[in-house]
Amino acid sequence: MDKYGIRIMLPPGDTMSAPHLLGPDFKAFRWYESRDARDEAFEAMQRHPDYYRSGDTPTQVLSKIDP
Repeated sequence: MDKYGIRIMLPPGDTMSAPHLLGPDFKAFRWYESRDARDEAFEAMQRHPDYYRSGDTPTQVLSKIDP
């Protein structure tokens, strides 16, 4: 069964891409059964996380994956 996904990467030069942290080739994936579920999660992942301090922003590059 084909699934819908979200690819999570770091932007070029991100400090978390240091070799002793996540590394320069870091990629993560989240998979969903439907396009609607994936799109809902994608929107939620683009919002500022509640647990971040004011002024801090997550640095991630999100992209949708279609089957």
